[in-house]
Amino acid sequence: MNVLNKLGISDELADMLISEAVKKAKELGVKVSIAIVDEGGELKAFKRMDGAPILTIEIAIDKAWTAVSFGIPTHEWYNMLKDNPPLAMGFPKIPRLIIFGGGFPIVYKGQVIGGIGISGGSAEQDMEIAKNTLKNWNHNFVKY
Repeated sequence: MNVLNKLGISDELADMLISEAVKKAKELGVKVSIAIVDEGGELKAFKRMDGAPILTIEIAIDKAWTAVSFGIPTHEWYNMLKDNPPLAMGFPKIPRLIIFGGGFPIVYKGQVIGGIGISGGSAEQDMEIAKNTLKNWNHNFVKY
C-alpha cells in the first residue's frame, strides 16, 4: 500500500507568520486581517488588527484558502481568467475564490504546507505584506 508523507504548518510557524505580517502592516500604516490556513485549507491562525474593517476577516481567510487550493497566488487568477471566457464565467461562481492580490501558498521543500491571506490594504499592500512575511520566514521563497 502506498502512503503519502505530507508536511504541514505548525502552530509555532503560523503564529510567527502572523507576527511578521503585523509588523509589516504597521510599517506600511495599514490595518489588516491575516489568515493562515493549513495544507487542506482549514484555518490554522488568524489575527484582525485593531481598526481593520470587519469585511477583511472573510476576505483574508478566502485569500489563504484560494492560494492553498491551487498552490498559486491569488493575483495570478485574473490573468488566467481574463482571456478565457469559459473559465471567466465558471470560476468566479466558486464560493470563496479570490482573484486579486493578497493570498499566497506557503511552500516548504517543494510542498504546499498552507496559505496566507492578507486583507485591509490595497491589493498591492496586501501582497507586499504577504511576500515580506514569507520571505522573512523562508529565504528560498518563490518570487511571484
